[in-house]
Amino acid sequence: MDDDKLGGNLTMKDKFKDTEMLERLADAAKSGRISRRDFLNYSMAAGVAASAATGLWTTSARAQPKPGGTFRVGIHDGNTSDTHDPGTYLTIAMIVLAHTHRSYLTLIEPDGSLGPDIATEWSANEDATEWTFKLNENVTFHSGRKMTADDVIASINHHRGESTTSAAKALLTDVNEIVKDGDNAIVFKLSSGNADLPWLMTDYHLVICPANEDGTIDWASGDGTGPYKIENGDFGVRFSLTRHDGWHLDGAHFDGVELIVLTDPNARQTALVTGDVDAVSLIDLKTMGLLARNPNLEIDNVPSASTLTMPMFCDTAPFDNKDVRNALKLAMNRDEIIEKIAFGAATKANDFHHSPAMPYWPDDIPQHDYDPDQAKSLLKKAGAEGLSISISSAESIYSGAVDLCVLYAEHAKAAGIDIKVVREPNDGYYSDVWLKKPFCVVAWGARPTPDVMYSLAYKSDAAWNESHWQNERFNELLLMAKAELDDTKRAEMYREMALLAHDDGGTIIPFFRNFVYARRSNVQHGEQLASSWELDGARACSRWWFDS
Repeated sequence: MDDDKLGGNLTMKDKFKDTEMLERLADAAKSGRISRRDFLNYSMAAGVAASAATGLWTTSARAQPKPGGTFRVGIHDGNTSDTHDPGTYLTIAMIVLAHTHRSYLTLIEPDGSLGPDIATEWSANEDATEWTFKLNENVTFHSGRKMTADDVIASINHHRGESTTSAAKALLTDVNEIVKDGDNAIVFKLSSGNADLPWLMTDYHLVICPANEDGTIDWASGDGTGPYKIENGDFGVRFSLTRHDGWHLDGAHFDGVELIVLTDPNARQTALVTGDVDAVSLIDLKTMGLLARNPNLEIDNVPSASTLTMPMFCDTAPFDNKDVRNALKLAMNRDEIIEKIAFGAATKANDFHHSPAMPYWPDDIPQHDYDPDQAKSLLKKAGAEGLSISISSAESIYSGAVDLCVLYAEHAKAAGIDIKVVREPNDGYYSDVWLKKPFCVVAWGARPTPDVMYSLAYKSDAAWNESHWQNERFNELLLMAKAELDDTKRAEMYREMALLAHDDGGTIIPFFRNFVYARRSNVQHGEQLASSWELDGARACSRWWFDS
C-alpha cells in the first residue's frame, strides 16, 4: 500500500503517530481502497492490538458490500428425503435454500423488525379481519415470467383446505378467502381478527411459487423469485445457485452460492478451518473458544427464541399422566445443562414455548428448577415409582444434543428415573423419529410471535402438535389472543397460556439457544444479525459479502 492510497503524503514513520492515520485507514476500508490484510498489518504496526484492529476493520468495511465470488456454506441439517414442496420444509438445509431461491410476502429484518419482500405495504381494517397487501410490480420468476397476484394466492392456498398436507395448515385456518385486487394487490378475508398476519407471512413454508392454470402451484421445478436461481442440486447433499439478476430487493452480492450438507460436526468445522467452505450454520460449542482464537475465522453468537423441545406424547403411557410429565420437568438441572452443553450460549427456559425475545413474554411464572425430591413425590402420586423410559436424539439437531440427554439422564437418577438415551441416525431423523417416537429431542427455529409458535405446535389440531397435548382452555385463549388488539389484555392471555403449558403441557424446554455459527474472516455482514434462524435469519446468501 502506498501513501496515495490513503490520500496523504506522510512517511511510513509518520503515518502511525496519531489517530488521524487510523481514521484515514478506516476511510480507505469503507471505500474499498485497502484490503483487510493491509488494514490489519498497518493498524497493528501503529500499536493497535490485533483484536481491536479486527474490530476497526469490521465496523469500517461493513458499510460497503463488495460484489463477486462464490459463497460456500456448510449446513448442519439436511435429509435426502427433502423436497421442493414448501409444505414439507423441515430441515435447516431447506429453510436456507428457500430463503435463497424463493421469496415471501414479508421478511424479518436484521434488527428483528418486519420488512417488505414481495409485498411493499400492508394494512388492515379496524378489527383485523381483512388485510390488504400491495405487491411489488417488478418481481420476476427465474424462468422469466412476471409474478402476479394469482401466483401469490395460489402459493398461500397450497397450505389451505381439507386436502392440503402442509405443515403450515394450522397457521391459516382463520383465512376464509384470498382475493386479488388487480394484478398487484391481494386481500385476505379472515373469519376472526389476526393482528399477527403480516408476521405470519414470514413463516418459512409460505414461499411464492408460480401458479398453474388450475390454481395449484408448480413447486417441483424449483422455480422462484428469490435472489439466486438453482442451477443443479441433490437433496441432502448439495445445491449450486447463481445470482438472479431480476431480483427485486437489494443485496445478492455473491456471483454464486454453494449449499453443502455437512451433518458431521468435525467434517463441517474442518471444512471451515481449511477454507473448503466460507461459513457453517452451526459449530460445536465445545470448540467455540478454540475457533475464536483462529485469526482466519469469525464467530457469530446470536441470542434468539430458537429452542430445543423434548415433547412427550400426552396420549401414550406413561406420559398421559400429568404428574409424570411434571416429574420429568423437575428432574432436569437446567443450569448445569446450560453451562456444560450450551457453554453459556443460552437462556433458561421454563417449559412454555415463549421466550424473552418474543413480545408479551410473562416474567413472573415460577421457574421449574431442579427438584428430584418433588419429582419422586409426583411419581409416587402417579403410581410410577421406578419409572424407566427412552429418549431419542441425534447430533445433527444441535451440537451436544445427545450429550444433553446423557446429562439429563444423570440428573434424573436422583429422582429414581431411568432414562435410556437412544442415538438416532442424523439422516432421516425428522421423517423417522420426530412425531413418531413418544419422547425425543427437537430443534425449533425462532418464531416472531407467540401466536405463530403456539399455532404451529400446541394448537389441538396442528399438524406439528408434537406432544399430542389437548387443552381446551389453551385453544380458547389462542383464538381470543389472536384477535385481541388491546396489548394489555393480550399479554394477560399469553400469560395464562404459558401457565397452562408450564403446569399441564407435555413439552420439556431446557433453554432458548443462541445461534452460534462461524465464517471465514473475509466474509462480512451488517452490524446486526436476524435472530429468526441460523445464518442471519437464513438470508446470509443475500445479505453477506466477501471483503476482497
